Amino acid sequence: MDIGIGLPSTIPGVDRGQHLEWARRAEERGFSTLGTIDRLVYANLEPLVALASAAAVTERIGLTTSILLGPYRNTAVLAKEAASVDVLSGGRLTLGIAPGGRPDDYEAAGADFTTRGRRFDAQLAELKGIWAGDEIGPEPFSGGGPELMVGGSVDASFRRAAEYGNGWIAGGAPPDAVKQNAEAVREAWEAAGRAGEPRIMGLGYFSLGPTAQEDAERYLKHYYAFLGELADVIAGSAAKDAETVKQYAAAYEGAGVDEFIFFPCSPEADQVDRLAEAAL
Repeated sequence: MDIGIGLPSTIPGVDRGQHLEWARRAEERGFSTLGTIDRLVYANLEPLVALASAAAVTERIGLTTSILLGPYRNTAVLAKEAASVDVLSGGRLTLGIAPGGRPDDYEAAGADFTTRGRRFDAQLAELKGIWAGDEIGPEPFSGGGPELMVGGSVDASFRRAAEYGNGWIAGGAPPDAVKQNAEAVREAWEAAGRAGEPRIMGLGYFSLGPTAQEDAERYLKHYYAFLGELADVIAGSAAKDAETVKQYAAAYEGAGVDEFIFFPCSPEADQVDRLAEAAL
């Protein structure tokens, strides 16, 4: 299983130096990809902008939106932005995309939250069509467009992954749930007549070092405050020592995950080194 690392782009207050040093160091330490998390109503960096800046200071490491919220965005503009990052990175972009579940993000974007699923189906088809055509450029570096990973945990998500994607990306679910959903993705893949196997990705949080507990609680309780008491559970679930990192990696690999991205709770670049020592 490949091990990726999230950029600190979702942590409020991250600055240019921290962001770019993180990207450089992640490539030097051998992580498979740099991930981003998307929100609109939060003090995070925009995911594709964050990945474009990381692309400029790296050469080999992958660039993954895990995930980008699609239906509140204009599809033609999104297709152009994603293709541009794909070209400028030399084909390193993986577009993980899903509808999301925060009404405030849609309200701020002036988009209807209740019809996001139907619009998402149309958006996936339109993205593929734009990337395969010659009306809206640039032509993606990769034939047919960037690798497309579809997120979500309902039956429609698995169908979309099989119909439009290269695979499925799980949210912060435990290994047993990921394994069950990955099987549903494979069944949908076979039913759609797709050759080969869908790629499966997962993600979770880590916080290492002497301030691990403090960093995890400060960031995750703030980010997930809208979930109430569940925010405490999420903060408590972050891997806070090397042994737990290893256990998480082994559990998700056993669940059939091909690539797992650990997301940070602090923007300090020493977190990259600590995770590399534990996971690579």
